[in-house]
Order: sequence, then C-alpha cells, then structure tokens
Amino acid sequence: SSEVLEAIENVIQGVLESLAQKKAPVLTLANRSDWRNIEFKDSVGLQMIPRCTTKQIRSDCPRSAPKFALMLKILSMIYKMVQTNTYATKRDIYYSDTLLFGSQSVVDNIINDVSCMLKIPRRSLHILSTTKGFVAGSLTYTEEDGTKVNCTCGATVCITKQQHLNRKDLISHAKFMLIVEKDATFQRLLDDDFCSKLSPCIMITGRGIPDLNTRLLVRKLWDTFQIPIFTLMDADPHGIEIMCIYKYGSVSMSFEAHHLTVPSIKWLGLLPSDLERLNIRKDVLIPFTKQDQNKLASIQKRPYIACQPMWKKELEIMAASKLKAEIQVLTSLSSDYLSRVYLPNKLQFGGWL
Repeated sequence: SSEVLEAIENVIQGVLESLAQKKAPVLTLANRSDWRNIEFKDSVGLQMIPRCTTKQIRSDCPRSAPKFALMLKILSMIYKMVQTNTYATKRDIYYSDTLLFGSQSVVDNIINDVSCMLKIPRRSLHILSTTKGFVAGSLTYTEEDGTKVNCTCGATVCITKQQHLNRKDLISHAKFMLIVEKDATFQRLLDDDFCSKLSPCIMITGRGIPDLNTRLLVRKLWDTFQIPIFTLMDADPHGIEIMCIYKYGSVSMSFEAHHLTVPSIKWLGLLPSDLERLNIRKDVLIPFTKQDQNKLASIQKRPYIACQPMWKKELEIMAASKLKAEIQVLTSLSSDYLSRVYLPNKLQFGGWL
C-alpha cells in the first residue's frame, strides 16, 4: 500500500513542481501499443523493454488535456481506495461519473496506462475486474468465511474471482489443465463429465478473449501444481490469437508479462491439419473473410512464431486453404466425438504442439 501511495505522490509532486515553475504539467508513460517497445523472451513471452519509447499526456494540448484530467481523477480515486483499504470494479469507476468518462473502454484504457506509468500491477491498485471466466474440475479451496468450495465437474462451476488469486490452500489431484476458448464447448464437456472420465483435470474458460483474472488464475494454478496445460481453440485466426494471449501475453499488457504468461502451454486443438486428417467435409468449414486473412498474416509475422516451426506449418495450412472451423465442427462426425474420441486420443498419443 505504501508503495502505491508513494508512487502516486511522486506523480502529483511532479505536476505541482511544473505549476510552480509556470510550466504546463505533463504525464509521461511507456508507449504500450508499440511493437518496437516489446521483446520476445522464450521464458516469459512478450515483455516491455527496459528503455522503451514514451508518450506524453500534456495538460496544455487540446487533444490530450481531457486524458490528462481523467488520469488525475483516477489517480485520486486509487489513492483514496488504497488509504481506506476499499476496492472498486472498473465498472464502479465508470458509473461513478458516466458523463465525465464517456465509455467503459476509456476507463479500462486509463487504468492500464496508470498501472504502466506507476510500474505497479493493476491488482495492487485496489481496482477489481468484473470477471467472466469459469473454472471446474479437480480443484478445492476455502473461502475467507470458512466455506469450502469444490469445483468438481458437474457439481459446480466457480467464477474466477480476484480473491482466489492469492490463495495458499488450493488443492487438486488434476493430471493436466485444459483451457477452452468458448463457453459453449466448456459447458458441453461439463455435460459429458469430461473432467473425471479420462483422468482428473482442471478445465478453464475465459469465454473468448480472457480477462485479467482468468489469466492470473491460469498462471497461479501453473505455479502451484506445475501440471501440463493444453488449449482447445477454434481452428481460426481468432482462436490462435486467444491461445497466444494465454501463452505469450499481449502487447498492451506486456509490462505485466511476468505475472500473466505461461509459455509452457501446448496447442492441443483444433489444429488446421486435423481437419484434413479427420476428413471433415468442406461444406461444414467456413471461408476466410478479409479480416481473417489480415489477422493470420499479422500472427505469422510475430516473433514467437519463428521459434515454433510446427505452429508455423499449421498456420501455413490454414493460409493455403483459406478455411476456418469452430470446435463444434466435430459434431459432424458424431455428437460426442470431442469428448469420446478426439480429446482422449490427443491426450493419450501426444497430439499437441
């Protein structure tokens, strides 16, 4: 707490010193979205370089003055929350003054900028994410009030909450973790009792692009249990992008890579080569859009693809076919093909990259 308060006081002191010298105050922060500020490290993923290019949020420029004011507003809110040991969600902050902030995305972006500027992880700023991730399977822990929570498949599905991330009492007999891209597939595997049929496992979904809490939980479970982690994604550029966020991180959160990435994650499916191997009919595949082509081309140029020759091959197969497939395409073979045949075979015979 004292570290957060001191960091905010230093920023405000800089503003006051500028005003005392009759200069327009300026906030300086790393340029988070610039690939030139990012380096790829095998053991960490995408991380921000120590001496990266910065951008200035000026108080005397009509374009940046509103952002300057909003950053000070959110800094003051964080300062009060840390002082009083209270918490708020990003949504609470937006709804505290919707006219001032304009949109939720403005608040989200400024919170990330503030975290990056202060060099303090977002969860230490007393701002909670409204989470959308689910976890199920061989995992138990005790709530602060003494309630025992059991995520055993079929019995309950627990939303990953901020307070689960600092737990010391996580217990699991899982042999592996499976990250599932979509909620529909996650629910289907729950219905098929997948977590206990093959061998005990933990199943997680971020229900699309994962939020911060889901990524933190994946990392926490990896640090705690050191068991293999596999991903089950759609065979399309969007699915690959999501897998890369779990494994290597994202450009915008590269300043927090050490707490968020798990570079040992394996790509289990759905692989582009699986579509041919399983003789999936062409009429159930989806043609690429221009957006898909651009997204795939951008992924192929990323630094981590160079050290993943097998991934490179899969992306080339996808680029050549210009076709994509959702995991649900496996139901064209049989309604329970995913849980009865596809996943057991892959896990037993090592069909991952």
